[in-house]
Amino acid sequence: MITAAQVKELRDKTGAGMMDCKKALTETNGDMALAIDWLREKGISKAAKKADRIAAEGLTKALVSGNRAVVLEVNSETDFVAKNEQFLHLLEVVGQALLQGNATTVEEAHSLVFEGKTLENWIVDATATIGEKITLRRFEILEKTDAEVFGSYVHMGGKISVITKLSATEDADVAKDMAMQVASMNPSYISRQHMPADYIEHERKIQSEIIKNDEALASKPENVLKGILEGRLSKTLQESSLVDQLFFKDQDKKVAEVLKAAKTEVVAFVRYAVGEGIEKKADNFAEEVMNQTFGQ
Repeated sequence: MITAAQVKELRDKTGAGMMDCKKALTETNGDMALAIDWLREKGISKAAKKADRIAAEGLTKALVSGNRAVVLEVNSETDFVAKNEQFLHLLEVVGQALLQGNATTVEEAHSLVFEGKTLENWIVDATATIGEKITLRRFEILEKTDAEVFGSYVHMGGKISVITKLSATEDADVAKDMAMQVASMNPSYISRQHMPADYIEHERKIQSEIIKNDEALASKPENVLKGILEGRLSKTLQESSLVDQLFFKDQDKKVAEVLKAAKTEVVAFVRYAVGEGIEKKADNFAEEVMNQTFGQ
C-alpha cells in the first residue's frame, strides 16, 4: 500500500504532481529510486538532481591544513541547533581532530582524542547540553603533494561545503573558483571519462524511454531517433561533468577552458550538502517550535 508520506516524499524530490507521484509509486511497488526514474521516463520529472534534496538538519564544514583537508557533516534534529555556539564549536573540534588524526571511519573518528577528550565524549556532552541528538554522519580526508593546490568553499554557513584538489598552477584563485563551481552546479564527476559505464547506461535508458513516450517523435525514422538519443544523452552527461559545465563566473566559457588557461586540471573534489540521502521524519513544525522555545 502506497502511503501519503511516500507520495509527499516523491513530490518533494521531483516536483511532480501528487497523482503522478502516486501512480509512479504504484507502478514501481513503492520503490522510491525506480519511481523517480519512472517520472523522468514519462517526462513528468525533468530534474533528477531534486532527488538529492536536503532532508536532515545540521551543518557541513571544510577545513584545510597544509597538505591535508577534510570535509565533514554533523547532523542535528532541528535547524535551530545550527545557530548554537556550542554546536559550531563542536564542528570545529571535529574538523581539527580529523585533520590531526588517522581515522578512516566514523567509528574510528569517535575514538580520536582532542584536548584530552574523545570525539565521542565531545558529541555526548554537546547532546546533553543542547538537548537533542547530535551525530557525526560522515567525513572525507583529502591529501595532496606540495605541488598540488587545495580550494575550499563553504556556502550558506555550512549548508554546502566543498574541497577541490588541482594539479600545480600559478593561479591560486582557480582552485577556489572550482570549489564554488562544484558547490553551485553540483557535478557528479570531473569529466565523462570519470563516469562509470553503468551510470552512462542508466542515463541512456532514461533518455531512451523519454523519447519512446514522446508522441511528437513517433513518426521519426530509427536513425533520426538514434541521433536524438545520443544528443540528449550527451547533454545530460555534460551537466554531470565538471569540465563540460559553463563556468559560473563567465557563461561564455566552459570550465575546461578556464582550467586550460590556468595550466591545471582538477584531480579530485568532494561536495557535501547537509542531509542529502537522509529521510527526515515528518515532524509537526508548530510542535518543533514549541519544543525549542519551551524545552518540552
